[in-house]
Amino acid sequence: MDIKSIHWLHHASFRIDTETGIIYFDPWKVKNEIKADYIFVSHNHFDHFSIGDIDNIYSKNTLIICPAEVASELKGYNYKEVKSGDKFDIGKIKVEVVPAYNINKNFHPKNSGKVGYIVEINGVKIYHAGDTDFIPEMKELKNINFALIPIGGTYTMGPQEAAEFVNTVKPEISIPMHYGELSPGKKELEEFKKLVKNRVEVLGKEE
Repeated sequence: MDIKSIHWLHHASFRIDTETGIIYFDPWKVKNEIKADYIFVSHNHFDHFSIGDIDNIYSKNTLIICPAEVASELKGYNYKEVKSGDKFDIGKIKVEVVPAYNINKNFHPKNSGKVGYIVEINGVKIYHAGDTDFIPEMKELKNINFALIPIGGTYTMGPQEAAEFVNTVKPEISIPMHYGELSPGKKELEEFKKLVKNRVEVLGKEE
């Protein structure tokens, strides 16, 4: 497998170390300066899109993948603007851009163009959901190996809704995120773990 390790930096931020390169999702408050080959940004909220954090891990060889609301803020950077439904390859990585939005909340409206991502490396699929509820489009996801799923509630789905997604879609491994920073965390995590029927991997925050 080309994926060496998955690091939860905290909140919705991850670093994926692969044979193909270093991948970040939504870097925010990143405490290392390991340079990125690819940075995936789900939307423009401060806890997902941080120019300061991008600068710390950006190099001339870095490509930022992002929706239009982020791309408009990236003059001078190397980026690829995407929208939900896009499918493309970057190097040896297959990318699918998927919708992310709220159903009964106003923080992430469907028409704002916020997204999640599925990246596939040598047949292994990692799904970063972004900030979303359990929306109908998510029921169509297939053969997900690692699902990075928000559980904090308020701005995203909470533990019950997140568990419903996992039990419906059945990813091989679920990694909870978006808790413990802007939400209390412990209660949500324990409820999620209790309700999910498949394997849950709880990663320690990388300091």
